[in-house]
Amino acid sequence: MRLRLSSFMLAAVSFIQAGFAAEDPIVDLGYAAYQGYHDATFGLNVWKGIRYASAPVGNLRWQSPQPVRVQGSIDRVIPAVDQPPLCPQSGAAGTPTSYGFNSGPGDEDCLFLNVYAVPGASGLPVLVWIHGGGYALFGATYDPSAMMNANNNRFITVEIQYRLSAFGFLSSEDVKSHGQLNAGLLDQRFALEWVQKHISKFGGDPGRVTVGGESAGAGSVMLQALAYGGREDHLFQNIIAASPYSAPIYKYNDPEPTDHYDHFLELAGCGQGSARRRRHKTTFNCLLNAPTEALQNASGEVSASGNVFGSFAFLPVIDGELLTTRPSQQLLHGHVMVNNNANDGVPLSEPTIANRTSFNAHISRTFPNFTVRDIAALNRVYQTSDTSPANTASRFDTIGDAGPTALNQSEMATGLQQTAFNVFAESTFDCPAQWLAEAYSRGNRKAWKYQYSATPAYHGADLSAYFSADSPSPEFNHAFQKIWGSFIINSTPVIPGLDATANMSNASAPVDCHGNLSWPSFSVEEPWQMDLNTTGGTLSLHVETDHLKYYLREGPGIVNVFRLVDAYDWEGRRGYRCEWWRGISGRVPL
Repeated sequence: MRLRLSSFMLAAVSFIQAGFAAEDPIVDLGYAAYQGYHDATFGLNVWKGIRYASAPVGNLRWQSPQPVRVQGSIDRVIPAVDQPPLCPQSGAAGTPTSYGFNSGPGDEDCLFLNVYAVPGASGLPVLVWIHGGGYALFGATYDPSAMMNANNNRFITVEIQYRLSAFGFLSSEDVKSHGQLNAGLLDQRFALEWVQKHISKFGGDPGRVTVGGESAGAGSVMLQALAYGGREDHLFQNIIAASPYSAPIYKYNDPEPTDHYDHFLELAGCGQGSARRRRHKTTFNCLLNAPTEALQNASGEVSASGNVFGSFAFLPVIDGELLTTRPSQQLLHGHVMVNNNANDGVPLSEPTIANRTSFNAHISRTFPNFTVRDIAALNRVYQTSDTSPANTASRFDTIGDAGPTALNQSEMATGLQQTAFNVFAESTFDCPAQWLAEAYSRGNRKAWKYQYSATPAYHGADLSAYFSADSPSPEFNHAFQKIWGSFIINSTPVIPGLDATANMSNASAPVDCHGNLSWPSFSVEEPWQMDLNTTGGTLSLHVETDHLKYYLREGPGIVNVFRLVDAYDWEGRRGYRCEWWRGISGRVPL
């Protein structure tokens, strides 16, 4: 079986290639009319490849997205049945090819979105999905039909694409002076504005929008909630943030993004003294006129050449306008459902920690701004010592609130290798999830927090539960998709207990006196978290590489095991480690 890390890869998408039938749906957006197709299997109308902004090429590179000009003659209908082209793809540093985080060609003309809606819809709530991939990879390739069906097609889904890697996140004084920083985030925001203007034509209610995403998509959701100081909340009401990716966020002209910019210039043939640079007189004009292929190659090479395993070079920055402060320091608005995965440290963190020396080197590379005192504190917080074991013990998932903890034990690794996985998971995904939950638990806001623990629960494994009917199991997916649907439709993840257990006698879930899943909202005083797990079935070892092996739970007999737990005490007091990370977040920076 291919590593289900491939759920973090491009999903295979089927779509209708045939000509239009009379019943195929047409929507008139003013600037263009699009004809989609009806998917009889799921009872949905689908439009793929709707253009929401002008092609960001030529002089529109590194500029704000622009409205679409009227396309063609007034009576022309544009087919909307094919998956839109992906934006240029840039890989992660150091990851094996089999992980799927690889550079690849794309099309700069990629600002499209897909819409899924039940025929005859009116006033339905809307999910806007922002894909993940380190702000550098993937696209609007996931099919939400199964999740919509699980909720009786009572919401509409919009999936968007946005500029990636250097095309979306190139940063420097030069870009600030002549172009637009955080162009990829502006694309996302432009798509959210498109939803406000046009979603009623598909049967959606622009006043009931949930914006959701996973990994960098969830990080994007968080940043959109922070945008312009969090004051412009008219674009969406609630958010779903699945393992929000909080990579180090620098000021646009800090040494880190500036070094990446300079490296990019040289590889693109626009460095000082280059023939192309002399021909176009200024560096920025050189970039505007450079061939797409040269820019794609430069973006991919810079991103993949980082010295921190699993890192990406071109990321959102503090630009002083859209983003004015670090996420760990800013409060938000609305309702949120937020999670982390049990093994979020895999696959984007270094898997070859063999001893204390390599662990120390890994920490120094990953956190170059840490002081000697910071590193000593990290070792205290994560309970390491010079006698910490190598990655040789038997591997198994922790229970979470008893016995061994994620500090040095998981099905992915043990000892210092697991500590390295956990440091990455907590600093990059788990603690940002906690901070979001804390921020949204104040005032009129509400937050619900959960952990996806179904084996193997690596980062991105939960995508199969959102967008699949049967993996990790049909019963788990039904419950999971009902939880998401309830939040989108009702602004709460609470579902009937029979949906949580799939009416299986050996499944378990906390149920209140009304027969509903007992899931109180999160607060600092009562930090409840729902642990969504499974047991049963058959465990089989999967070997992805020599350094990455884990178990899959497969076959009949899998049942849901949902528990309400204390998020702060979880995994050896994870909540308190997150407070430590918040305290030193300026040196990460987060």
